[in-house]
Amino acid sequence: MDHTLFLEARARVLADLLARHLATAEAVSVLEDACSSRRWWAEQWPEGEVYVAGLVAQDVQDALFESAGRWPMCLACQDGPVHALYIQPDLGGPDPVWVCEETGEVAAALGELNQR
Repeated sequence: MDHTLFLEARARVLADLLARHLATAEAVSVLEDACSSRRWWAEQWPEGEVYVAGLVAQDVQDALFESAGRWPMCLACQDGPVHALYIQPDLGGPDPVWVCEETGEVAAALGELNQR
């Protein structure tokens, strides 16, 4: 198993947490937990390594929903209800992107969210 895969996944999700000012101790702990559980998952299914980064992002998003609310929020849409972005494709890879849940437009690649 390629350990740099998990370092890269962690770095990409952390970059998005930082971009949206949510890199709290709790969020980083959630990220560490997600990386640990996906490491086990990837050991069981080595062909699934291409999905790890997106799945880690989804795991963090799901875990933060309970404590911090929806993350990351879509900042591009000015009209309509407040809404979040989600990882596409659903399985998280091989090239995960954040997509607006209202318009279906790609907001950014995983790890490339900005503050706007």
